Amino acid sequence: MSIHSNEWWEFRFTAVDPKNGDPRRSLPQVTAQGEPPLSGPGHSHIHAPPHAPPPASPTVPLPVVSQPSTTLGYALFATRWLQAPLYFGLVAAQGVYVYKFFNELWNLILRCVTGQANETYVMLAVLKLVDVVMIANLLIMVIVGGYETFVSRIGLQGHRDQPEWLSHVNSNVLKVKLATAIVGISSVHLLQMFVDVHHTSQHSLLWGTVIHMAFIASAAILAYMSGPMAEHGDRSHKGHGPAQGQGGADGGCSASTSVPAEFSTSAAATRAPAPVSSPVPIPAQAADSYLSSSPYENSSYETGAETRIRAARFPSRKQLEEFDEDHPRDFDREVLARLGKLDFVAARRNVVFVGPPGTGKTHLAVGLGVRACQAGHQVLFATAAQWAARLTEARTAGRLAEELAALDAHPLLIVDEVGYTPFDADTAHLFFQLVAHRYERSSLIVTGDRPLGRWDEIFGGAAPAMVDRLAHHAEIVRLEGDSYRMRRATSAWAE
Repeated sequence: MSIHSNEWWEFRFTAVDPKNGDPRRSLPQVTAQGEPPLSGPGHSHIHAPPHAPPPASPTVPLPVVSQPSTTLGYALFATRWLQAPLYFGLVAAQGVYVYKFFNELWNLILRCVTGQANETYVMLAVLKLVDVVMIANLLIMVIVGGYETFVSRIGLQGHRDQPEWLSHVNSNVLKVKLATAIVGISSVHLLQMFVDVHHTSQHSLLWGTVIHMAFIASAAILAYMSGPMAEHGDRSHKGHGPAQGQGGADGGCSASTSVPAEFSTSAAATRAPAPVSSPVPIPAQAADSYLSSSPYENSSYETGAETRIRAARFPSRKQLEEFDEDHPRDFDREVLARLGKLDFVAARRNVVFVGPPGTGKTHLAVGLGVRACQAGHQVLFATAAQWAARLTEARTAGRLAEELAALDAHPLLIVDEVGYTPFDADTAHLFFQLVAHRYERSSLIVTGDRPLGRWDEIFGGAAPAMVDRLAHHAEIVRLEGDSYRMRRATSAWAE
């Protein structure tokens, strides 16, 4: 493009350290009228005075937002805290409903004990209690969901008592849930009218039914409209995706892309100023894997959970609910139900699945990993051989300590197929360093075909110290049975 003007133009660029994304310096560039333009590949034709510094590289600069507008924006954003007292006021209203509930319950008990309550009275009193509970539920959704959506994140990811609906709450979901809650409350009120029909006028019954139908229609319309609104939001995110930052010969400035450390394979790769396209550190398990070769290849909008699942590098997507619990001959289903709550991640404990090939160890590990991603945790999956290659590469590059520290950003790592290939002493020591580094700091899920007492066959002399740290805070799950794959293959052959 060309800029021809009789006015002064000022451009400010920020040089970004590609290693950690921190701005290091600002380079002012001032141009004036009447000077010969600078031209070349990747540069705009800009009139500049002779003493102006050379233009910044098109792959590094990013425009900096002016300080006044940034301050004003932060100030406006901070006004969201004015809503916080409103939600605490609703908490007080919740207390009022708690008092009303127990007051109604006490009256019901007294009248039943004294014989003054007939069947109709008991039914109406119970419906009143249900009505109070449903209104209290509505208040909880407004308080917790509204605060999470409009004020600040509460940070319940991974908490054992996190409500199911809170993991995917947004303004559209909240409106639909509130509308359906109101329909439920209206249903209880209408049912009270019909139960006490002898003391309810026909006019009240008519308008009660009309109002209830209006609530139903409103909820249906909100639910219908939430779909197109979500699709519109997806398209908006697509329009602001990574493709917008492209530059090059067209004269645009390429935006520096901040990429997590686990997606660069060498120190030289992290110093590259161009958009990162280096291979992921953990090799893909198959060309037709469930995931693409990089979690940043898909520019379409994804939810946070889906992004975490893609970044985890699972070989395929498995759910705990899909596991065939009848296949293993020896399997503790209560343990699986307990692990599914992800308490072990919050407690920084480990899980070890031990069993012959084909008994579902990888399925369970992936299922727990997917559920952890959905709960807000960062997860990384790889086979033992792939972890060995990654750690060996980091040690060779002299950045093993940095690699282990970078993995701390992932509360859960999954090491699959331990035992299928024995390791030399150096590689075994790398695994020991991984386990020791994460001991009582983060969680590991390990799958293998040999019990921990036989790990010396895999890791040699490093096995006792490694097993001691791994098993100290661990759930050991033993699976016994024939190979599920062989059973399917045998069944197909017999047919």
